[in-house]
Amino acid sequence: MSEPAPIPAPIIVTALLGKTDAAWFDALRRRHFPPERNQLEAHLTMFHHLAPSLEGELKHRLAGETRGVRAPTARVGGLISLGGGVAFRIESPELADIRDRLADAFAPLLTPQDKAGWRPHVTVQNKVPPQEARALLRTLEADFRPRPVAIAGLASWWYRGGPWAPLSRHMFA
Repeated sequence: MSEPAPIPAPIIVTALLGKTDAAWFDALRRRHFPPERNQLEAHLTMFHHLAPSLEGELKHRLAGETRGVRAPTARVGGLISLGGGVAFRIESPELADIRDRLADAFAPLLTPQDKAGWRPHVTVQNKVPPQEARALLRTLEADFRPRPVAIAGLASWWYRGGPWAPLSRHMFA
């Protein structure tokens, strides 16, 4: 007897960070994220909820955006208060252009959150009391200097409630 097919799930799209930068962000997440809520590695979400029916076209478009293409330049440009957490703002006009092209392609199917515009960031703390988040923000701001961050590729993931299940990876040249 064969196993039943997996239930369709929303698709998340992220930019993949370079290994060194991912390790740096992950270390900050381990230090500052509530352990029971830290189910994911550091990530830069581009889309929060795409319809499962877009799987084939999405993979094709992500491959087209990355195959033979030089990685976009990016930098950590500042810090963002999330109220109950802290994130690093990522600046990359080239990555924003990729996101805009994908958003245009899927415009009729985007959720309100994904239509609302994009604030690229990597969260290192979330779901903590506001005073704890403000303290971390002050600490990180004291030593902050903008710096380059490597964008290695794009990825898609199935969201099924817990840790994300990998769907596809598309690496830049």
